[in-house]
Amino acid sequence: MQDRQTLHRPSFDQRGRQDGGPDDDPPRTWTARLRSALSRRSVAGQVFVLHVVIVLLLVVAAAVALVLQVRHDSGQEARNRSLAVAETFANAPGIVEALNSPDPTAVLQPRAEAARTQSHVDFIVVMNTEGIRYTHPKPDRIGKKFVGTLAPALAGRPITEEVDGTIGHLVQAVVPVKDPDGTVVGLVSAGITTEHVGGYVEEQMPILFAAAATALALATAGTALVSRRLLRQTRGLGPYEMTRMYEHHDAVLHSVREGVIILSGEGRLVLANDEAQRLLGLPKDAEGRHVSELGLDSDTAGLLASGRVATDEVHLVGDRLLAVNNRPTDRDGGPRGSVATLRDSTELRALSGRAEVARERLKLLYDAGVGIGTTLDVTHTAEELAEVAVPRFADYVSVDLGNAVLNGDEPDRTVTELRRTAFNGIRNDAPLYPVGAQITFVASTPQAQGLTTGQAVLEPDLKSAPGWLAQSPERTADVLEFGIHSMVTVPLRVGGVVMGVANFWRSEKPEPFDEDDLALAEELVTRAAVSIDNARRYTREHTMAVTLQRSLLPRNLPEQSALDVAYRYLPAQAGVGGDWFDVMPLPGARVALVVGDVVGHGLHAAATMGRLRTAVHNFSTLDLPPDEILGLLDDMVSRIDQDEAAAGGSATITGATCLYAIYDPVSRRCTVARAGHPLPALVRPDGTVDFPEVPAGPPLGLGGLPFETADLILDEGSKLVLYTDGLIEDRYRDIDIGLELLRMSLAGADRSPDDTCRAVLDALLPARQSDDIALIVARTRALGADGVAEWDVPSDPAAVAEVRASVVRQLAEWGLDDMVFTTELVLSELVTNAIRYGSAPIRVRLLRDRSLICEVFDASSTSPHLRYAATMDEGGRGLFLVAQLADRWGTRYTPEGKIIWAEQSLPHG
Repeated sequence: MQDRQTLHRPSFDQRGRQDGGPDDDPPRTWTARLRSALSRRSVAGQVFVLHVVIVLLLVVAAAVALVLQVRHDSGQEARNRSLAVAETFANAPGIVEALNSPDPTAVLQPRAEAARTQSHVDFIVVMNTEGIRYTHPKPDRIGKKFVGTLAPALAGRPITEEVDGTIGHLVQAVVPVKDPDGTVVGLVSAGITTEHVGGYVEEQMPILFAAAATALALATAGTALVSRRLLRQTRGLGPYEMTRMYEHHDAVLHSVREGVIILSGEGRLVLANDEAQRLLGLPKDAEGRHVSELGLDSDTAGLLASGRVATDEVHLVGDRLLAVNNRPTDRDGGPRGSVATLRDSTELRALSGRAEVARERLKLLYDAGVGIGTTLDVTHTAEELAEVAVPRFADYVSVDLGNAVLNGDEPDRTVTELRRTAFNGIRNDAPLYPVGAQITFVASTPQAQGLTTGQAVLEPDLKSAPGWLAQSPERTADVLEFGIHSMVTVPLRVGGVVMGVANFWRSEKPEPFDEDDLALAEELVTRAAVSIDNARRYTREHTMAVTLQRSLLPRNLPEQSALDVAYRYLPAQAGVGGDWFDVMPLPGARVALVVGDVVGHGLHAAATMGRLRTAVHNFSTLDLPPDEILGLLDDMVSRIDQDEAAAGGSATITGATCLYAIYDPVSRRCTVARAGHPLPALVRPDGTVDFPEVPAGPPLGLGGLPFETADLILDEGSKLVLYTDGLIEDRYRDIDIGLELLRMSLAGADRSPDDTCRAVLDALLPARQSDDIALIVARTRALGADGVAEWDVPSDPAAVAEVRASVVRQLAEWGLDDMVFTTELVLSELVTNAIRYGSAPIRVRLLRDRSLICEVFDASSTSPHLRYAATMDEGGRGLFLVAQLADRWGTRYTPEGKIIWAEQSLPHG
């Protein structure tokens, strides 16, 4: 600086020029300045060269585009004109007669040449169907083979193409000449050589070059104007003047009382004024060194090296508190780097500290609002509160809740017994109550006071808190010895209901909790209490729904011999759905399988499921086919929805699905109908899997469409798999993928139904189950011929004796002699009724299963009724006797008539 002050510093006028001195430059003319501005080293000159290059590129591109466009348009014009001329000449009057004349050339050559001259084409050639020319502009080509493609034209379609012909490269069209009956009798071709194709490139090139010259002139004029503007903005300063101006700026830079630092893009120090060197304590050789080598703290050095934008960012450098402003220098096209200004703000340190504490607390509250209550689980929500507060607010946090709250029940007004639900701390060996411990706080403790009054309690010094010390002298002594010295306890309260307490403990930080900490703890616990109460209410509703749902589902499968059944029922992890299933024995050793799904979740879905299951049980006693069962269910759901709508309710159940199947072990026939439900899966005895096609009816409650059935003949040992859509479909998996996974899990070697259920769930159960899953695997059994006996009965009362004799023999063969009398009597009454009141044909069938089943079939649809005969009546006691002797009896209808059946228990042993 001393040397700089000895230099001669001439003054500048307002335009920046020197007002005299021995170093004055001779004045330069405007022409010389413009020539200098347009030199290659100047910006204006470089811009001018760039403009010239761009204009030349645009001219070349425009010329190429013009040539290509003209060629394309000309070629298209040649095709269109050739085709039009050929078709016109081919359809001209007299062409067909000329082709059939003795000398077609004599007739057609003059006409072709006249037409060629008028239409401005290069040739019109008429030829026969073999391509031999009759006409040509050059007579010596007549009689020779035509050059080109003739097959399309011979087929009756015109063709246009580019070929190398006898007169050069040309565009030609070939069209057929047809006689009145549509037969092709000749061909006409017209064409234009490419050298005569119309184009106007030569005519438009001068215009293009004139435009290019105009553009160059405009570019030159624009560059001159820019150069003149640059000269005006720099006020005509040359290198010497600019150097002198820099010296003035340098003097100002080093004299201001604000630190200025300029860094390169690589983070090296380019310039630091005197104030910056003083504030940062920079070494004398700092310029040129990387900012990380200047002895600054990591935060300040990181900010300067990053080049990021910062405004009044406060940094502690030594014993000074500096407000740093940082800006990049390359945002407006400048060189890469950054410039930072520094102000000494040491007096703001105390205020900054308080602001930082407030900022941290606000961030803690924000994190609590985001991180607490992410699930509807009481325990998890309490754990989230403990995780958020440690270690930013407290060293240890414990949450104690009433047992009623954990179970989802309404807490008592006076909570005395609590369970430690959550605990978190900076260490795991703190001598506080562990998680799961039952705690009863004595009346003098801060926790008991908070539970009673609903107010938070602050204990800054636990050593002098006799009420807390009285809880458990041995444990409290261990706590104090461990180093825990201060506590805040806040009741978890929503409205007037207290659910428990949250305790905040401090050990590592020597400062005790204060009133500000108490307010922060209350705010944290208030937010957590709302989430815990929501989780408690959800737990209560979920528990009620699960209890209702499980009470409505079958607890044990009924005994039957037709199917070997295994099942799985998995409720959704969040919410309770309306999936259900059932297995119901039917008369005649048959078994009904049903699976359904009610759309939605919650109590309403579970209650609706119970209503549908009860209705299916009731309808199944009618022994109707599956399609009629679904029809009755559909009517019932429609009526329920109408009643809900009339009562102003919105909880309709439209959308419930159901699949109903009846399996007969005698015929091995399985009759299936479905209402909007997924297809069943069938595993053959050889391990192959398919999804038999069952007509898809609408979901229950929609109405308007009938349900249809499908009859499946199942080999013994086949497995019928019924399921709900929660097994094969979720938000992350498409139903087609789920069906393929189900197919793969079912295929393979023979497995028991229980093992099959396990394999299916292992393959398809999602990580987080969002819907209920019901799965039934039923392996079929067949009732062999040795357990079935059938007889056709003539419509004659005398045939009853023969039937009785046959029954006696069959029962003796089965070893059921003890049942002969009752069975004879039952069948005699049933067969007599069929002969007297029914119609032929009449058949009798005996089935030996878990019970002895007697069935009498006739073609009449009239159902018998049980009545009680008077004392003097001679008849009317038959069905009464059947009802007394049989365990069960009833009637079921078939498409051909009806079956009256009766079941008797087999003797034990």
